[in-house]
Amino acid sequence: MRSPGQLKLIHLATLSACALMAGAAMADAQNPVAPEPEAVDQAAAKADEGSNILTPVVVTGSRIAQRGFTQPTPTTRLNASDLEKQAHPNIFQSIVELPALQGSTGRTTFTNSTSSGLQGLSSLSMRGLAPIRTLTLLDGQRVVPANVTGVTDISQFPQLLIQQVDVVTGGAGASYGSDAVGGVVNFITDKRFKGFKANIEGGQTNYGDDETGALQMAWGRSFMDERGHISVSAEVVREKGVPSPRFGGIGANGRTWFNNPAWQQRPTSQTTDGKPQLFDIRNAQQFQYSKYGLITQGPLQGTAFGKDGVPYQFQYGSNGVPNGTGGVTGCITPFCVGGDLSGTIGGGTTMGMDLKRQVLYSRASYELDDDTEVYFTVNLAKTDARNTPNPGSPKLDNLTIQCENPYVPASIKQACVDKGITSFKFGTAYGNQPKDIEVNPVREQKRFVIGANGKFQGLGTTWSYDSYLEHGENHIDLKVSNIMLNPRFNAAIDAIRLPDGTIGCRNPVARASGCAPLNILGDVVQDQAALNYVFPAVGPHQLSTQRQTVASFNVNGQPFSNWAGPVAVALGAEARKEGYWVTGDPYGNGVYPATPNTADYPADPLLNTSVGNNWFAGNYHAAVGAYNVEEGFVEMNAPLFKSDRMGDANLNVAVRRTQYSTAGGITSWKAGSTWKTGVDGLRLRYVMSRDVRAPNLSELFAAPVVINQAVNYLGNTYNVQQRTIGNVNLRPELADNKSIGLVLANPKWAPGLSLSFDYYDIKLKDVISTFGAQQQVDLCAAGNQEFCAAMDLVSPVKYVQLQAFNLAKMRNKGYDLEGLYRFSLAGVGMPGKVTLRGLGTRTKSFLVTSGIIGTIPAERAGVNLGDTPKWKAQFSQTWEGETVSVSFAQRYISKGVYSNEFIECQTNCPVSTAQHQTIDNNQMKGATYFDLSGSYKINKNITAYFKIDNVTDVTPPNAPGTNTGYGVNPSLFDVLGRVYRIGARLNY
Repeated sequence: MRSPGQLKLIHLATLSACALMAGAAMADAQNPVAPEPEAVDQAAAKADEGSNILTPVVVTGSRIAQRGFTQPTPTTRLNASDLEKQAHPNIFQSIVELPALQGSTGRTTFTNSTSSGLQGLSSLSMRGLAPIRTLTLLDGQRVVPANVTGVTDISQFPQLLIQQVDVVTGGAGASYGSDAVGGVVNFITDKRFKGFKANIEGGQTNYGDDETGALQMAWGRSFMDERGHISVSAEVVREKGVPSPRFGGIGANGRTWFNNPAWQQRPTSQTTDGKPQLFDIRNAQQFQYSKYGLITQGPLQGTAFGKDGVPYQFQYGSNGVPNGTGGVTGCITPFCVGGDLSGTIGGGTTMGMDLKRQVLYSRASYELDDDTEVYFTVNLAKTDARNTPNPGSPKLDNLTIQCENPYVPASIKQACVDKGITSFKFGTAYGNQPKDIEVNPVREQKRFVIGANGKFQGLGTTWSYDSYLEHGENHIDLKVSNIMLNPRFNAAIDAIRLPDGTIGCRNPVARASGCAPLNILGDVVQDQAALNYVFPAVGPHQLSTQRQTVASFNVNGQPFSNWAGPVAVALGAEARKEGYWVTGDPYGNGVYPATPNTADYPADPLLNTSVGNNWFAGNYHAAVGAYNVEEGFVEMNAPLFKSDRMGDANLNVAVRRTQYSTAGGITSWKAGSTWKTGVDGLRLRYVMSRDVRAPNLSELFAAPVVINQAVNYLGNTYNVQQRTIGNVNLRPELADNKSIGLVLANPKWAPGLSLSFDYYDIKLKDVISTFGAQQQVDLCAAGNQEFCAAMDLVSPVKYVQLQAFNLAKMRNKGYDLEGLYRFSLAGVGMPGKVTLRGLGTRTKSFLVTSGIIGTIPAERAGVNLGDTPKWKAQFSQTWEGETVSVSFAQRYISKGVYSNEFIECQTNCPVSTAQHQTIDNNQMKGATYFDLSGSYKINKNITAYFKIDNVTDVTPPNAPGTNTGYGVNPSLFDVLGRVYRIGARLNY
């Protein structure tokens, strides 16, 4: 039940806005942005051409529409020309290279994942705070999420009609609502485009892969004396990706940089000898399996199986010798260095996904009169991604083979007799699996917006207004193929000789349900019946629907003036509903009314029907949830003073009250000021804000999963049900955001020069995070009653509920630098003009406090295994002539460390601890990339262009871990290598 105090501000904003809008039609939330007064006037003049409606001039990060208004929140802009120079087939790649964007997901991230659901999802993240804390808008409007976390997919945006992109590197929650903790990215379309334009592009890497083709077209025209306007864009883009090189520790298609990096990790108890606990190694050999099978324990340890199942002695790295108990001398479990690397799977991950994008966008508008425009937009999009997480289906020392198994070679059977054993432990990469696992998420978006904008007279002044109603749906169809059912695999490999002399599965229940025996000992022909049994034709399947409905209206005006000039006011209200529905298959989710057995998933007595989790990976679970949001805001910009000597200054304040049906009410606000000093071109700005992120659908309504677990509480061990569920009692995350900066813009003594410096400090508390069962029990024992309420160790049915909790904290601080200088060469007798631009972000500290007992705050700044290097920078130098332009660009990632909590040492090391592990090498390289692009104007309608990314083919630095993987960090570094692209742009 909402109290009057909670709704007071919402009602006030709603009633005020309705009163101001009386007698007027609704309007569109257009957000052309201009940081300088001169640019504002030019933008307004252009917008007025052929139109009677005055287009609102709104600065992204603020709702104020006032000419000459310069917002205090730092904003970086990329216009259409900047984006064209990047020549990326997906505009996402152009944006993600900006220094403030850190931790974004794209086509080269999560390629090693089966179950995340993030494959092929292009989402933006500011300052390493994760995409869920960056608000992404299209024309100032929210876009239906493409994932249960609430993030949007940039690949579904109409890219050819993007006129500019504004990146607000600061809190803007009071103006735009929840999720703008790290900032806002606003994609602004050209709403008055006339004519026809197209872009045709093709490319590939230096290694002959990731072939790319793009065809994009847009058309627009006005009608009925310029009162009506329609524009349409369509695009089809295919980036074919980098295929998996499969086994053997080799790079894809001749990439020589892969060397299987990993960490050897000793037990902490052994670190009293002065040596480090962690050793940074290359050519790591995971000795718990081989490509076609390896005996991993017992007297036969070290026996591998090769062609036709013939046994041979496995070659361990590090001159290792098996000890019969699973260990290898000279090696540290589970790694040796070197040796037989034919079964290595780490390099077999897809480097870049195969991604196909299809987008159709249309906007139609009509001016009912000189003061009112109505419009309708349709955005239909489909993305189809494919990736291979790893080759084969590795089983790490967790299989048992009976010596009597008919597929065991005679020599091994005799060795079993000689050694007095009846079975042996076995590990395999399953190198003879016919096809590798393929993950295929398909996202289909349908988004519709109807709205209106215009102006009206009220309270003695002219008001502008905008309003829209949006409904969007994203349907995600995630299929996994070529993947095994673990219970069937375990039954199939346990073969016996039946009384009739044939080979069959030992388990009679399995035999009766169709089990066919499978031989996995060596490089042998796989029986098709066994493959059909272990690898069903229909694999894991998840269907998900994201729905969003938004109703919003806002008004802008200058109702009065103070001693320094007119005071601008913006106010409005918004109602939003977010919901999702997701279901899995019965083998992954368990058999329930929502996920029954079907012809594709028939009942099988071997499978777990209550918990599911029967697949090798990709066990998707069903869930459903929704929440409502109602909010209202007021923003004001008031001039403080204006004089020739002191310059002029303004005060910008905003407050927003938001009511969530799940998380309750919360207030966000901001207060800032901009002072255009008396010094030519110099401006100071400061803003502080309280921003919020409400818990998303996946955190509130996580799919329930129940498994058995053991925990220790106050010295006693309990077997409990570990129940993973959502937490509808989560509170919003709260962020205190501060920014102070200096701007030098176009001084008379250096026309065309702009420089800025902004220091930022983001404090985030009540961060939503998840914990393990033992961690939750420990937090309860320490007196945290919220965790005690999520467990019961007294009743006969004991349980621990794994939920998300508001416990962690984050603090990110640093500074942004930006410089732009445009000048003509006419003064030195040369043709053309030059544009120099540089942007850089220095992350001084990114401290994360988990709240987990026994841990310390972790410093993420400069950790190049993560998302936030100390420095991320971008530079470009462009010369543009009448028909030719050339651009040279550099991207820089500073060197860093694996972890700021590691202690680097080779000798005389202190005893390693859980908080400060010792390591022999804690250095991780950075990278500098050089890009080259150019264009040639063939005639007034056709321009040809080229682009070369990573001209020097810089290889990504090694990114090791305690498990072998593909050994790179695609969140920071280029993993594709040198890329060539050519294309042509047509304008008519």
